[in-house]
Amino acid sequence: QVQLAESGGGSVQAGGSLRLSCAVSGYTVSGSCMAWFRQAPGKEREGVADISSYYSPRYANSVKGRFTISQDNAKKTLYLQMNSLKPEDTAIYYCAAAESGSCRDLPVLFRYAYRYWGQGTQVTVSS
Repeated sequence: QVQLAESGGGSVQAGGSLRLSCAVSGYTVSGSCMAWFRQAPGKEREGVADISSYYSPRYANSVKGRFTISQDNAKKTLYLQMNSLKPEDTAIYYCAAAESGSCRDLPVLFRYAYRYWGQGTQVTVSS
């Protein structure tokens, strides 16, 4: 049974930083495609970044240069380092895992390509 559990969310002022973690069980992280998505109130869930072994991560334009996605295969954990946070980054952040294959096999940050999802962690950025 695949389980994804996010942590690390919280409240921060604009310009601050947070690091999100996603603990993975029942799923092979190495070689697979994992991603972070977010959903703000009243908005669609949108992709933030994806990562798979042997390929460069891909980022949404809105977070390029500020966010960094990484993974620790040994710890089976996905991370999202978020710097220079803005109020518009306020959302529930979800980690997601694809059924199989690398991210290059999938449309860029296409939410319906991901089968497994965590429960989400709230990030609130105040101005």
